[in-house]
This record gives sequence, structure tokens and C-alpha cells, in this order.
Amino acid sequence: MAEAHQAVAFQFTITPEGIDLQLSHQALNQIFLSGVRSWKKRVSRMRNRVIKGVYPASPSSWLFVVIAILATMYMRSDPSMGLIKMIQQHLPLSLHVSLSTQGQTMLSVLVFSTLLWLSLILALRFCLKLLLSYHQWMFEQHGRVSNTTKVWVTLLRLLSSRKPLLYSYQTSLPHLPVPPIKDTVSRYLTSARPLLTDPEFERMTKLAGQFEANLGNRLQRYLRLKALWATNYVSDWWEEYIYLRGRGPIMVNSNYYGMDFLYVTPTPVQAARAGNTITALLLYRRKVNREELKPSRVPGTVIPLCAAQCERMFNTTRTPGVETDVLQHWQDSEFVAVYHRGRFFRLWVYLAGRLLSPRELEHQIQRILDDPSPPQPGEEKLGALTAGERVPWFQMRERHFSSGINKRSLDCIERAAFFVTLDDEEQGMRGDDPAGNLDRYAKSLLHGKCYNRWFDKSFSIVIYKNGKSGLNAEHSWADAPTVAHLWEYTLATDAFQLGYTEDGHCKGDVDRSLPPPQRLAWNIPSEVQAQASSSLAVAQALADDVDCHVFPFRDFGKGRIKKLRVSPDAFIQIGLQLAYFRDRGGFCLTYEASMTRLFREGRTETVRSCSNESSAFVRALETKEAVDQCRHLFRLASERHQNLYRMAMTGAGIDRHLFCLYVVSKYLGVDSPFLKEVLSEPWRLSTSQTPVQQMELFDLKNHPDFISLGGGFGPVADDGYGVSYIIVGEDMINFHVSSKHSCSETDSHRFGVQISKALQDIMNLLADPKSQTTSKCQQAQPQSKKQL
Repeated sequence: MAEAHQAVAFQFTITPEGIDLQLSHQALNQIFLSGVRSWKKRVSRMRNRVIKGVYPASPSSWLFVVIAILATMYMRSDPSMGLIKMIQQHLPLSLHVSLSTQGQTMLSVLVFSTLLWLSLILALRFCLKLLLSYHQWMFEQHGRVSNTTKVWVTLLRLLSSRKPLLYSYQTSLPHLPVPPIKDTVSRYLTSARPLLTDPEFERMTKLAGQFEANLGNRLQRYLRLKALWATNYVSDWWEEYIYLRGRGPIMVNSNYYGMDFLYVTPTPVQAARAGNTITALLLYRRKVNREELKPSRVPGTVIPLCAAQCERMFNTTRTPGVETDVLQHWQDSEFVAVYHRGRFFRLWVYLAGRLLSPRELEHQIQRILDDPSPPQPGEEKLGALTAGERVPWFQMRERHFSSGINKRSLDCIERAAFFVTLDDEEQGMRGDDPAGNLDRYAKSLLHGKCYNRWFDKSFSIVIYKNGKSGLNAEHSWADAPTVAHLWEYTLATDAFQLGYTEDGHCKGDVDRSLPPPQRLAWNIPSEVQAQASSSLAVAQALADDVDCHVFPFRDFGKGRIKKLRVSPDAFIQIGLQLAYFRDRGGFCLTYEASMTRLFREGRTETVRSCSNESSAFVRALETKEAVDQCRHLFRLASERHQNLYRMAMTGAGIDRHLFCLYVVSKYLGVDSPFLKEVLSEPWRLSTSQTPVQQMELFDLKNHPDFISLGGGFGPVADDGYGVSYIIVGEDMINFHVSSKHSCSETDSHRFGVQISKALQDIMNLLADPKSQTTSKCQQAQPQSKKQL
């Protein structure tokens, strides 16, 4: 095969005279340049380790300390109070012999200055950690900031004045605290009250009291011990037991998706869109490796968030196991894996140590699109193994992918920077049925054909025939905000920085001598093919059962909501409670994902959005109580939701603490009826907001059509809904609703209608009647002019 010769640096033949080596200078040159690039990355990483290791100071501050000490010594003053002389006395005998008295003094000054400098750095980092441990600012009302918080902000700005690298704050972030068990149990009972009848609540209160008085304190001691030892007492168990130990399909059940622009497709040329998208992703990877990305912060503040999830973004794959899967991460790959029409390719993205240009990547992608070769036996639907049950995939991997040609090809996929699917379908909001097309677009990204994605990769990019794009992300390594940050950068870089020519192609020139993409070779036995078909049947049944509905809500956005002095998230969450009550005739346990990235290696916490206050408001509105009373109850519900969100962010949540107590009980081999019941309760309404984190990358004033659709996920409960939403600009909220066709009580389209109506009803309730009358008059004026 031609591509096999391009992968080696020399050829040899055996002759009667001996072995004749035929060196390929071009290949050796590429190896040399690749090695140079590798060493440059190592030097860059060492430099970054030093810079972030001394943050919030700088490496140059060492020189300042040395000069200051030398200056005071020159003025015949000893700032060390005798320590420099003591260091000089304890220098090795060899130095006393080889150095003059002045040289010994100079060396002692350098040692003392270095120790002083390191001590100052430790003090500064300790102060920064103390400042980042202060969270009371979050609970203060706007315009009523305490003097303590004002001083705290000033000190934090001073210590953060230097430009930080991506990971500069990591070691200064506080550890996630373990809440008192009494507080967690009390909060749980408060959250459960609107969902239980009086006898059920009384029973649950007794179970909680027994747990708190007996087993709970024992489990809490073990958990506190772990919190002292581990960086984060939740994250490793959360990753393992919630994600990696799941033996069912990760497609739909765990993976989630992200969409392209709503109204715009930058180019209709599939290869060109792939070229720019791959380039943007690799530029982002370069920024992550060089730590050039700005640390994420709480919006509108200087408070940094943990960046640990960025470490495994690229070159990462989830590999199956018997009891638990494993996340494997490799050093930077110089290629991506590409799937097209049942064939797998390895596409090199670097040549002679440089990143290929977007135009060159387009050229290489077009070669794949034009390749007429058919799939090898069993190759087309091989990806179905990653979509089905995990144990059969592990068994096939152990038996048939542990050596030989299959292992080499599988390594190419798993070690790739990421996975790319060149899809034959066209997607997006188009044609006579734009709403229905958005629903199909969501399903395509969520599961595709169940075999044309590699669901084990940290994320897979999908490029459609009409130039539309999207991604499917595996959940165990990171949460949606991390992937959303990556995707925002990719879309903005693709559309506004890289751009396209007038005929829709990537900009730049092409080196026509580029070696073609390498087709991966397989030897897939009948047993693997049979298992792939079986896994495909399981995955297809799961995919067919998913009911997705995506719709942009354009009646109003966060602009009008903020004018009412209401949190947009609280407004939407209360609207979801009203919509669910109208849809199902009652309330349910509701999950809203909140971040805990104020803490080191923090991930998420649950906000239990169905509260006593929100249920009281919904009942009052539905029973048509007085308008003022409904408004008052809404304000109480909004304030309660904001407080719940703040508590979750600051480590005072409910569910992660109870989850870890349950894990400890399992390790100890003891049963807790209370924990067992709490953790078996179904989340019939699972919600998540996709944050817009880099609004500065999108110029919505000059380019209002470049609006992101956000992303979504599958339903968590068989008889429930999954709802994801993204607040875009001032006047739009995009919703993604999912449920299962197999449940007769749920319908994603019906629930979408209920969400829209609930938001409109709440806005009508809260809006000032005078402003409503004015707006109606303003709307009527143009009509009267037309009539005249």
C-alpha cells in the first residue's frame, strides 16, 4: 500500500552482498522537524510550570529581591538579622576553599534571597487562597455591598493584577468543604416537602432523623478524612460511579451534543467547513497546551474557576471494561480520525512540524470525499460497538483488538486528537419544515445512525453535506460548559477569523505534494460483525425512542427579564415548573446543574428547582388568585431559587454530599434505608443552562444572524423530560427538549408549547400594565398608518 511506505523513514533490501539501506531524506527531515516541535513544547511546558508555580508573583521578582538584599548589604545593613552569616558558615568546605570571602558572601546572599523569595510566594499564595475561600459576596444584594466585600474585591484585584496563565489559579483554589450532616439532611427534607404527602413526609423525616443520629455521623467521619487527603472529595467518585461504571449505552444516556449557528451556514462546501473547523479546534488545543487561554471566571467578576477539565479535552478516549471503563489520555496527537461512508481514515494535520493550513486540510478532506473505495467487511458499522452495551464491547476489544492490524487501526482512532464524521445528510433549519428539521438535526447529533460516530472519543465533530456542523461529546471527562467554551471559540474562529473565499472555499494555498490521508485497515472476524449488529440493534431501539424538540423562543429574552429585576435563570426555572405542572398535573423532583468550579477540581452540584416557594406560586397562578399575591409569591420563588443556586455553587448543596455518604456506606458494607431511598428517586425533569462565556467573540450588532443554537441531551428518566436552554443576546432563548416515545405521558412538542406559554404568562403577570398599554399603542400606530 502506498500510504504504508510514507509512514517509514527508510527501506531496506537483502542482497548477496548484505543489507542495502535506502534512506528517505524527506521522511527523516520530517521526523527531525517533528522532534524539534516536540522539544519546543517541552520547553514551553517547563516555562509555564515556573510561571504558574510562582503566581501571583513573577519569576523576575526573584531578581528584584536579590538586588534589594544586595543594596542593603552594600549600605552595611543586614536585613537577614544574621541568617546570611549563618548560611555562609554552613557552606560546604569545598566552597570555602574555592571561593573568596566576597564570593562566599555573595553566594550566601543568593541563597537567603531565594529562600526569602519562596517564602513571600508561599505567603502570597496563602493569602490568595484565603481570598478565594470567601463566598459571602455571592449572597449580597446588588447595590448593598458590605465593606468587607469591598475590601475583599480590592485585595483580590491587587493579587490578580498579573496576567495569569490558564492554570495559574489551580493551586490557590480552595478545597470543596464537607457540609455538616445536620444541614444537608435539613435541606433535603425542605426540598422534598412539596413532592410528598403529609404521611410520606412524616415517614421520610423519621428515616432522616435515624440516619443523622446513628449511621450518618460514622459515614461523615470517613468523608471528612477523605476531604483532608484528596483534592476534591466528590469528583473522582462522581466520575467513576456516575459515568465510568455505567454498563449501559453511553449514546443518548450520557453523551450530549452541540449545534451550529441557527440562521447561518458559513459555507455550503463540506470539505471547506471541515478544514476551518479542524483548524479552529487545533488552534484551541495549541492555546490550551501553551496555557494562553484566559482562565474562566464567574461572569462579571474577577473570581477564577477551576480549569482542570481542560487537561483531557483532546487526545482522550473512554475505553470499555468489565466493571468500569477507563479514561485514557495521550500526549498531543498529530492526526485526527475521519469517518466517511463506512471507511476510517487517519488524517495527518502536521507536516514538517507545522500545522496544515485550512486550505490544505480542505484539500485532504476532499480527497477522502472523492475516494471511491468501499468499506472493508465489518468496517462500516464498527462504531456501533461504542453505542451499545459496554461489556460486549470490552469482550470484543480484548479478543480481537489487542494485537495486530486491528489494534494499530483502533489506536489511530483512540489516540487521535478528536474524531470527525463527514456525514452524507443535510441538516439545519431549512426547507418548508424548519422546526421539524431542527428536531431531526438534534437527533442526528445525539445519535446519528448509531454507527457513524465514535461515542467513546472525548468529542466527535460532525460535518454535514450542506456545510452544517455540530459535535457529540462524551460526558465523563468534563461537563458541558467546558465543551461549550471550546465550541464557541471554534464557531467564532471559523466564521470571523479564518473565513472563506467568495466561492466558499478555505483561504490560502495548497501544497499538492501532501501525502494522501491513510485508510485504516481492518481484519474483522464474523464474531465481531455479529456483535456490532447486536449492539446496533440495542442502540437503534434507544435512538428511535428519543423524542427531540428544538425551538427558539423569540417573544422576549433576558433583556426584558432583567428589567423586571429578576434573574433570567430563576425566571426560566419557575416557568419550567409551571409548564410541567400544566403538562402532568403535579410537581416532580427537578434537577438543575450548577457548577462547583469555585473549588479545585470542582464539577457540578444539583439545584433542586422544585421548592416550596415555586410550587406555591404555580398553585396560586393556576387557581387564579389575586395578581398582587401571585407577583409576591413569584418574587419569593425567584429569591429562593437564586439562594439555592448560590448555596450549590459554594459547596452547600445536597446531592453530592449524600452521594458520597452512600459510596462510603457501600465501602463499609452497611445499608442505609434513608440514603437508598433518596438516591433512587427519579429526576423526571432534568434541566441545564448552556452558558455563553465568550460573547466578545460574536458581534451580534453587526452580525445578528450568527446566533448559537446551544445543545442538548437525552432524557434522564424514562417517564421524564430533559430540557437544555441557552440565553442568546437580549431577545432570544433557545430550548432543547427530549423525552421518550415509549412513555405515553410525555411529549416533547407538547411540553415545548407549555414552556412557551408558561414564560409568556409569567411575563404578562409581572409586566407593568401601563408599559403593556404603551407597547400595544406603539404596535398599533404603524398599522393605522398603513390603513391610511
